[in-house]
Amino acid sequence: MYSVAMSELPPDDDTRWRIALAKDRRFDGAFVTGVHSTGIYCRPSCPARPPKRENVAFYATPAEAEAAGLRACLRCRPDDVGRDEAAVAQAIALLRKSDEPVSLDALASATGYSPTHFQRLFKRAVGLSPAAYARALRRERAAEALSGGGRVTDAVYDAGFGAPSRFYEANEGRMGMTPSAWRDGGRGVTIRWAVVATSLGPMLVAATDAGVCRLSFNEGEAELRARFPRALLAEGGDPFAQLLAKVVAAVEQPGDSRHIPLDVQGTAFQEAVWQELRRIPPGETRSYAEIAAAVGKPGAVRAAGSANGANNVAVLIPCHRVIRSDGSLGGYAYGLEIKRKLLEREGGNPG
Repeated sequence: MYSVAMSELPPDDDTRWRIALAKDRRFDGAFVTGVHSTGIYCRPSCPARPPKRENVAFYATPAEAEAAGLRACLRCRPDDVGRDEAAVAQAIALLRKSDEPVSLDALASATGYSPTHFQRLFKRAVGLSPAAYARALRRERAAEALSGGGRVTDAVYDAGFGAPSRFYEANEGRMGMTPSAWRDGGRGVTIRWAVVATSLGPMLVAATDAGVCRLSFNEGEAELRARFPRALLAEGGDPFAQLLAKVVAAVEQPGDSRHIPLDVQGTAFQEAVWQELRRIPPGETRSYAEIAAAVGKPGAVRAAGSANGANNVAVLIPCHRVIRSDGSLGGYAYGLEIKRKLLEREGGNPG
């Protein structure tokens, strides 16, 4: 949907230096700080006293620092970042293959960490606690099973829920297109839609019974049908008209639109990025690097840009509030003029 700013790179050396002075833990794993006066390299969050700037060089990986003749700091152990990532991957694999809930103590024991430390480590890497990740995984399994046409009760228990009531509690406010329906062009789903005139140009709004699944500019039925070729498209209807009025108001008078229900699906990383975008207050902007760090993946700047571009609902998930680190607007699928106008209305940086 949006063009990805491929020129958006990890922080430059001046920014890395500020991160190191701030001891910002979010950037651990994105780079290491080499101190050539002492011959060691550290994590950005190392608690040691900051070195002099003229003695510091930055390296993308511990291997690069070691190739330059440096050794790992014994205090912050930057060479353990790879071990941390492997531990998180191991825990995710355990959660995915287990039919029963896996306790934090069991995950910590399997990976060789204390429960408290592993909880922080997992949440920093994934953006969710192990328990929240497991709940999201169970919802995904149940949705997949339900999309296959089986009995609801069987799908609920097979997904690991102890009772149907637990499933409905976990999915309150989240029932929409299943992941398989999204991948299969909306098969079996009714989507109501309309194209309305706005001060930004013609705007397409489409929604399932659960919420808005598409908001775009200068598109119509042909583009919607290409995106959801197996859905039943229907125009209008009273409930949809009420939702449409709220959407138009959110575009014409931008503010906090989180009260408008959405029906979107993405990978765990994409959904974490979208949630972070919805937390950006009107009138403020973030860089791609800041979004990547906020979801616990400071090295995934380009992936954050790709997740930004995979957003199906412009404005409601406000990807227009993401700009480049140098303050320029970056890309926008509907043209920079619309992005600039949205930011101007919100009092943000118009570029």
